[in-house]
Amino acid sequence: MPKQILVNIRLSEDGKSVIILDQRLLPNQIEYIECRTPEEMYDAIFLLKVRGAPAIGIFAAYAMCVLSQTTPSALPPPLQGGELRGVADYLISARPTAVNLKWAVERMLNAEDMRAEAFRIHEEDITMCKAISEYGLTLIKSGDGVLTHCNAGALATSRYGTGLGALILGAEQGFNYKVYVDETRPLMQGARITAFELMNAGLDVTLICDNMASIVMQQGKINAVFVGCDRVAANGDFANKVGTSGLAVLAKHYGIPFYVFCPSSTVDMNCKNGSEIVIEERSGEEITDLYFNKRIAPEGVGCYNPSFDVTPAELVTAYITEKGIKKAIES
Repeated sequence: MPKQILVNIRLSEDGKSVIILDQRLLPNQIEYIECRTPEEMYDAIFLLKVRGAPAIGIFAAYAMCVLSQTTPSALPPPLQGGELRGVADYLISARPTAVNLKWAVERMLNAEDMRAEAFRIHEEDITMCKAISEYGLTLIKSGDGVLTHCNAGALATSRYGTGLGALILGAEQGFNYKVYVDETRPLMQGARITAFELMNAGLDVTLICDNMASIVMQQGKINAVFVGCDRVAANGDFANKVGTSGLAVLAKHYGIPFYVFCPSSTVDMNCKNGSEIVIEERSGEEITDLYFNKRIAPEGVGCYNPSFDVTPAELVTAYITEKGIKKAIES
């Protein structure tokens, strides 16, 4: 039977901190931490204590709510200048690729009641994820094999998720799917978080290394690829965790539908195409040291560690938003 979905973000009862599930510790430890200062909030985003584009947006909304109370120069709203504007830009700089971060922060700066607006952003995401999940259910049938990459479940959003939402909702309704989960190097979000979430939801999960995707497709085990995204350009190009574009190429080769799940808040109509998406580059230590007992590469070796890649729109079968299943991005 499916277990309870974990709550990953909430405002404290006194409204003076944001409480989050520290996703770095999953699946071995479930620990909640409080963020009160701009530095703690920046670190929560940058260090991936909270991650997933929609979840980052929700966290940022609550963060702005908290910081508006501790930044006297920012009052009264609407808050377009002074100290809070600087804090807002500071938070946005933590993860520049995820459009939901900037979207949520800017929306909060224009809010008359920041507390109400933060709760509204959270509730809207829950509603959007449920709608996305219901549309996604129509794309697969019980018994299908689905390949995922990175994590786009409830821990990356609010409830159900985007790319994993249909699978989790389907499990609640008694459907069975065979889910193949890319480990998603180097941060292992697939192995640590997606596998944890899907098993917690009662699904049949098989973990594979990222470079095994081709063989499971070739063997006919995959009926569809489900991925989330961090930013969608106006022409449909989209950024997601690095490795996604390779899956899209493989899916095209093997004739497998490749579906992108995204709330409308992840679509950036000011970004014309994928070439305009800023790709975050992270420390090489994530490749050589993280999650290993000892360093696995020679000292001094050069490392290139882009956190995302961009998949061209022509490789996408359809985009699933809260508004339905779309062949192309609509303005």
